[in-house]
Amino acid sequence: MSKVLFLEWSSFGNDYMINELKRQGYEVICLPFPRETEDARNSPQLTETIAMAILKESPAFVFSFNYFPVAAIACKACRTKYVSWVYDSPYILLYSKTIEYDTNRVFLFDRAEAEKFQNMGISQVYYLPMASAVTEYDELHPGKDAHQKYDADITFIGSMYSETHQHMFRHLEKLDEYTKGYLYGIMEVQKSLYGIDVMEQALTPQIVANMVKVCPVTEHGDGFETTEWVFANYFLARKVTAMERRELLSKLSLKYNVHLHTPETTPFLPKVKNMGKLDYYKEAPLAMKCAKINLNISLRSIHTGMPLRALDILGCGGFLLTNYQGDFLEYLEPGKDFVYYENYEHADQLVEYYLQHEDERLEIAQNGYLKIKQYLSYEKQVCFILEHI
Repeated sequence: MSKVLFLEWSSFGNDYMINELKRQGYEVICLPFPRETEDARNSPQLTETIAMAILKESPAFVFSFNYFPVAAIACKACRTKYVSWVYDSPYILLYSKTIEYDTNRVFLFDRAEAEKFQNMGISQVYYLPMASAVTEYDELHPGKDAHQKYDADITFIGSMYSETHQHMFRHLEKLDEYTKGYLYGIMEVQKSLYGIDVMEQALTPQIVANMVKVCPVTEHGDGFETTEWVFANYFLARKVTAMERRELLSKLSLKYNVHLHTPETTPFLPKVKNMGKLDYYKEAPLAMKCAKINLNISLRSIHTGMPLRALDILGCGGFLLTNYQGDFLEYLEPGKDFVYYENYEHADQLVEYYLQHEDERLEIAQNGYLKIKQYLSYEKQVCFILEHI
């Protein structure tokens, strides 16, 4: 039986991926990967640990959710394929020059990001949406207690980006008024646009120089990320997302019963019921199944991709209301399998309509579930990975 060396850290989907690899006939050897405490970009000790495990187990390939240069280095040294499936965005470790190694097979859920690397001549990067654990979700049935706890008109699961470690824009508070006004201007423009990114291109050399003065960006010797990319995707995109999530949830909560599942405190959303953090495997699927409408508000550094949250909602048979993301249209038909909004007012109108038209809402949710089961299950996506390695 062929082996897979699985770098295990606290990522979403570990259990689902391991189950599917086993269903595909692999023996899965889990190696604890200290992503939170070790330097996953440059740690000779961590690289050696992975290399020694490869030599001991002789796996067909090494796998991890998200890409880690230390693993790429170990796999190159051992001439073993390194398979990574990236669901985070932005993800700066992708911009390590180790991405060019011929032993890599890197799968990105955002088509725009994948094409960016492919256009740079990095052919071992592929576009692959994330998967939904439909098989496991089919076994979860909300009981009376779950309905009592999770029933809501609208449910949103995710960060509000108000926590200190998430709020990167705080490092720019000492900017001069002109630069700060310029940044807020382009963020307001971006907030009103879906399907196109304008912030990185709008960062002129002078604006970037002003930003670097108050917040020097550390450059990595082995990377090719630009300062503009870092500021646009880590600082501005999170700020725009925080603004959008706060404003839209606040607006909807004036008329509807809105549940928010997040680890943060949200005193700025007095009419939203903050339910706290959910366990990804046991609780989140139940909340998605109990909500009449599940809301997706994508992180703005995801340019075209379908966020994992949206796929989980559909795989649970939930009704999905989302902002526009281009990759949805490759698999799903809007108005038939899911619904997307164009602005806050449109979102409000769609919520009102589908709460009043339950039959249509349930039909759309069922259609979306069947599409995900057909095209974006773990079985389908893992088979795609195996075919390409």
